[in-house]
Amino acid sequence: MRIETIRTEGLGDSSYVVSHEGVAVVIDPQRDIDRFERALDETGALPRFVLETHIHNDYISGGLSLAAAVESELVLPSAAAPAFRHRPAFHNEEFDAGSFLIRPIHTPGHTPEHMAYLLIVDGEPVALFSGGSLLVGSAGRADLLGMERADTLARLQYRSVHRLADLPDPVVLYPTHGAGSFCTASGTGELTSTIGAERTTNPVLGFADEDSFVKGQLDGLVPYPTYYRYMGPVNLMGPPPAPALDTPPIGRDALESMEDRVEIVDMRPKASFAAGHIPDSIGIPLRHDFGIWTGWVITHGSPLVLVADPGQDIEEARRQLLRIGFDDVRGVIWDLEPWGGELRSYQTTNAQGLARSVENGAQVLDARAPNEWEAGIIEDSILQYAPEVANEPHEDLDSGRKVYVACGTGHRATMVASFLEKKQFDPVVLVDSGVMEVLRELSKGQRYE
Repeated sequence: MRIETIRTEGLGDSSYVVSHEGVAVVIDPQRDIDRFERALDETGALPRFVLETHIHNDYISGGLSLAAAVESELVLPSAAAPAFRHRPAFHNEEFDAGSFLIRPIHTPGHTPEHMAYLLIVDGEPVALFSGGSLLVGSAGRADLLGMERADTLARLQYRSVHRLADLPDPVVLYPTHGAGSFCTASGTGELTSTIGAERTTNPVLGFADEDSFVKGQLDGLVPYPTYYRYMGPVNLMGPPPAPALDTPPIGRDALESMEDRVEIVDMRPKASFAAGHIPDSIGIPLRHDFGIWTGWVITHGSPLVLVADPGQDIEEARRQLLRIGFDDVRGVIWDLEPWGGELRSYQTTNAQGLARSVENGAQVLDARAPNEWEAGIIEDSILQYAPEVANEPHEDLDSGRKVYVACGTGHRATMVASFLEKKQFDPVVLVDSGVMEVLRELSKGQRYE
């Protein structure tokens, strides 16, 4: 049996292409299905099933499109009841894939309808595709459908993870959600494990009882992206095929002639954005989580125009955006020269420079996530997580003074600077280092001149 993991790093998710003796199945594909089509072609196997473990909250599924493209059968949990044709998976009802069997296991908790899929070869269970149920060192979050349902779902998750933990030790665990996913309650950096290893090391299996498990799952959860609320409905009603990835180059005249309002997303590196950018543009440097942050701070589905440096990977940016439903990308601006002196800019600093400013009474905004503040904060700094600044800057910020913005690396601080500028603040951004580096500078006890 060959199991190929296809990672989507920005989402922190893994999809899988499984092939055995000429038959293949795909588990939890994203919307850019060409990746999975290529992987299936490489196996030379006949695609039999596309399996969905649950109605996803973090991306638009490619299951419907992929099943149609490769002429295979789409399988969803029976309780999902989506508005399109599929084969419902019922608990313990086995699917015959020819050379192996697939046994759905109802595992509610992350979502109510959730199914894990156990692969059985020659009568022996060999691999478990657990979706958002039992994860490596963790379990899927129970709060993504709202806190009013979180307690109930967490109690269901308690039973589900223990149900899976009763499988034989050698069964290999292949979760969909993993490190970097906001769908996990915690976790490690490992992508796969075994049931035996998880039984002895996974903290979610070590709680004394259901109540302590629920408390552990619901305490200290980090915020998750606001675009999540749109993914479930799209995935239930029938995800449309992905749009074409061609992105035409445009200039200032084309931008200004657009009748409806577009959001300008500047994906250039942090330093480039700081040195000069189109007024009211939002700086979100391109990296593996570009789509996540765009979906978090920009109204879902807004038409976009990208700004990029020559050589940047526009196709990668488009893929990240289409996975979460930003299909309307009008074009890309490569040249900022037409804006000339109208470009906006702001100061940047390093850890030593910010330490010096702190000693002189600087106003500091710490844009890290709440769980990061526990590691240490700059005394008297204002704490506001980056996505919240997009809605409204903290009421304690003084617009008459410079705002020194810091996070962990300067990535989120760049986004924050965009929104502060829109509200007429004067930001100074800590780039290429973070709050912890500033604290280390301050701890040296030296005075900066």
